[in-house]
Amino acid sequence: MLRIGMLTSGGDCQALNAAMRGIFKGITRNTTEPVEFYGFEDGYKGLMNSRFRLLTEDDFANILTVGGTILGTSRVPFKTIHDPLPDGRDKVASMKQTYYKLQLDCLVVLGGNGSVKTANLLSQEGLNIITLPKTIDNDLWGTDMTFGFQSAVDIATRCIDEIHTTASAHGRVFIVEVMGHKVGWLTLNAGIAGGADIILLPEIPYDLNNIVNVIENRDRNGKRFTIIAAAEGAISKSDAKLSKKDYQKKLEKYTFPSVSYELADQITKKTGREVRVTVPGHIQRGGAPVAYDRVFASRIGAEGAKFILKKKFGVMVGYKNREIITVPLDQVAGRLKTLDPNADIIKEAKFIGISFGDD
Repeated sequence: MLRIGMLTSGGDCQALNAAMRGIFKGITRNTTEPVEFYGFEDGYKGLMNSRFRLLTEDDFANILTVGGTILGTSRVPFKTIHDPLPDGRDKVASMKQTYYKLQLDCLVVLGGNGSVKTANLLSQEGLNIITLPKTIDNDLWGTDMTFGFQSAVDIATRCIDEIHTTASAHGRVFIVEVMGHKVGWLTLNAGIAGGADIILLPEIPYDLNNIVNVIENRDRNGKRFTIIAAAEGAISKSDAKLSKKDYQKKLEKYTFPSVSYELADQITKKTGREVRVTVPGHIQRGGAPVAYDRVFASRIGAEGAKFILKKKFGVMVGYKNREIITVPLDQVAGRLKTLDPNADIIKEAKFIGISFGDD
């Protein structure tokens, strides 16, 4: 009997169900051994509290196109993983107890950076772990792509697309705030695809005066509007110079909902222009996965199934140079894949006239 556990951890995204379906189909179609699949509810919380259900073929029917996750998800921050549960139990010990109680041969974790940290810890504790790269931020180290990313790019791009007509009609400056606190992959791709005039990323601190110059130059050239795609974690050059402690003090006194609203206020004061902020928010995580994500998640799931059958554990299934690879969990955990400000895609965007507020 082969017993496999699965859980989805952290923020939800498109194609989680497609990836789990790939695991299920890959295992059941390629072994004669009896198989049991245990789905843990709400991520690591389900593993800690032994909340699970036995999954059957019916659970994986017709879920390729469904967003979200049939198992539910939750966030269990890695920095609190050694804090006791409300009832005093040790979190790590509780997860191990559930794993051994069910006599699992492997636990498949679908998650991003924080989830991989916990998965690596469990692997180091002796559990057989495989992770699949999930996040709309595409910031997992060791893989060129994560599932959920392309779907989120499409949604954010459509939002920018729709802003064009109203921005043009009213002659306004619009800031579209795209998800991404620490990295700018999503904002960069959506900004280029949506024809944004200015793209602001966490990796490239901006100067307000440079942004104002772009807006005023467009005005002088007879262009009635300006569209700015700003990541949640976009930061000004002056704030980027602050120490972590001083920046935290500033945030504690912050009166704006986010950096986009602060920037809108600053632009209005500098130019007198009417500025509007649009925040797609969690819409970017929702809905059906696009075709790319359905294919990619299915491939990742299928390869994950192969590694389970080969008993290759302690790895993340990744994607490099258009090939499926495995990356040891201890190499992935705790590392972010950030954008290089000198990357070709940045240079190419600047070459066609997109400003990043830095020059």
